[in-house]
Amino acid sequence: MTTTATEETRPASERVFSPFKLQTGFGDWRDDLEANGYVVVKGAVPPEKAEYYQQQAFNWLKTFDPKLDFKDPGTWKDATLPVQTDRNTYEHCGVVHERFMWEARLEPGVVNAFAKIWGTQELLVSFDSLNVTLPNLKPSRKPWPHVDQAPRKRGLHCVQGIINLSHAGEEDGSLVVIPGSHRYVEDFFDTKTSPADWEWRDNRYFSEEDMSFFRSRGLSPQKVHAEPGDLILWDSRTIHWGGEPTDKSTTIRTVIYAAYAPRELAAPSALQEKARVFKANGATTHWPHDNIKLRESLVCLPDGTVDPRNRSEPLEKAEPSERLLQLAGVMAY
Repeated sequence: MTTTATEETRPASERVFSPFKLQTGFGDWRDDLEANGYVVVKGAVPPEKAEYYQQQAFNWLKTFDPKLDFKDPGTWKDATLPVQTDRNTYEHCGVVHERFMWEARLEPGVVNAFAKIWGTQELLVSFDSLNVTLPNLKPSRKPWPHVDQAPRKRGLHCVQGIINLSHAGEEDGSLVVIPGSHRYVEDFFDTKTSPADWEWRDNRYFSEEDMSFFRSRGLSPQKVHAEPGDLILWDSRTIHWGGEPTDKSTTIRTVIYAAYAPRELAAPSALQEKARVFKANGATTHWPHDNIKLRESLVCLPDGTVDPRNRSEPLEKAEPSERLLQLAGVMAY
């Protein structure tokens, strides 16, 4: 899955095949993940714990301005909120390594779900973001269909996850997927694109013209419905995007992104970089074992200056337990 060769020295047409194939025939949600490219694992986190994690997320946001009141939309202003990475996603100011974020990542129901997929408890976890979407705050973003796996990577390389902490119904913000698209993306890249045009990064967006390829095969978008404590999983080859709430929604979407993969799939260089990011209280991509890159840590205002509220570490640090350090990739199993 990983290689020591640099991206610059690989031929553009090279394909990297996964040694892993998702097993089926279990008679549970794993069959649905393989068939549809996504699944909702019900009740992975107890409801009372999901409520706790959501409240901790709210409390973290209120530390930037005590005037922020989640029961009063009149206080939902840019001035009361830290600068977001992407409209509603937070990965700066040490939030990725706040205690409540790590507590959620360590939830047995979450870790065990990924252990069932990969067949091992010796996992790594991504240092991923917090999403708090306030309804009716900004103009809705148009769909931005994409996959988080480079065209050169073939087969199942990564399973992404959302620890869902709020109700996600048809009117609310939630993940939108194209069920079954994971079965067709490789054919799309081989027949509709040139290998010379393939990008190395694990992210590829699809234009409206591109999407006609999938519509012609009977595929269509579906908003994922979920309840607090549910775990949403999807194959990184499944086309997806963050669905916006409609003007009928009053739900504050709250989710934690977390993906896990076997430690044995990580190259030594990836583990070294992961340890560096962990020490810096930084965020990475959705990938836990590969494509490890420190995301920009400074929070800048629209004028380009650093937000004076910027933080370099968590307000509440997680207890560095053996299990946490193993999942972080800084301690061997």
